[in-house]
Amino acid sequence: MGLGGCIILIAAGAILTFATDWDMKGVNLDVVGVILMAVGLIGVATFSSIARRRRVLMPPGSPVVEEKRHHHHGGGYGGYE
Repeated sequence: MGLGGCIILIAAGAILTFATDWDMKGVNLDVVGVILMAVGLIGVATFSSIARRRRVLMPPGSPVVEEKRHHHHGGGYGGYE
């Protein structure tokens, strides 16, 4: 779930908590809304901490090193012929 999904969870939770007055038997929509908002906030915090950690590990302008591996197919080893 990306940042957009987290924002959607927060918005849906806020709508259920503050903008509706529906009554469902056995379900408290205010509690469901608060739970959705909490999960969305946790997701935003997690997403931002991961994004911050990536920026710290790879500063802008740092060279990107790609490793190329050569696979030899054939040659009679490992069952490949």
